[in-house]
Amino acid sequence: MTLHSERIIRGADCIEEGTHWLIMRDPRLAMARAETGPWPLRLRPGGFGALLQAIVGQQVSVASARAIGGRLEAAGFTDADAIRKAGDDALRACGLSRPKLRYLRALSEADIDFDALGDLPSGEVVDSLVALPGIGRWTAEIYALFALGRADVFPAGDLALQEAARMLWCRTDRPTEAELRAEAQRWSPWRGVAARGLWAWYAVAKGREGVG
Repeated sequence: MTLHSERIIRGADCIEEGTHWLIMRDPRLAMARAETGPWPLRLRPGGFGALLQAIVGQQVSVASARAIGGRLEAAGFTDADAIRKAGDDALRACGLSRPKLRYLRALSEADIDFDALGDLPSGEVVDSLVALPGIGRWTAEIYALFALGRADVFPAGDLALQEAARMLWCRTDRPTEAELRAEAQRWSPWRGVAARGLWAWYAVAKGREGVG
């Protein structure tokens, strides 16, 4: 039973609906959409594995995160029970730092009911996740956005979103998390689609800056 009434993004048609709503109300996003083409779906499976990957990827390059994730998968350390039973030396051998090892231990012991988590309003999802060691607001919002498909979640602490907003708004300074979160209110109830649009715009704009 779903205990919230928030819009869930389930497919490309939802992205297109949200995009149309946004570009009719914000000329800046309309300009971005004209340059980027359709905005991506970016949904991913939820559950323990999604949070494990988020923790592994903190403060390391994409390549390093993939390498560590690959070693964990090869060793069979992909679920809570396996992490609980694994020795510290075996986990460190996969490339985990001591803090990340501690965070994964805490996550494995938390015994999260991921089905029940999906029934909560987005604010409660975020609050539940940030209560765990090693999971900050950005990680929790990314989980709600992509693993749960919440249409109105906006991770304003994301540096790429802040930089995309700076370029799109022709600012010299990058907006703060608070400024971007306040500005994103105008994009509700499709802030999650606006985030996809800004990420897409960031990729296009950065690529254009690098030409020549």
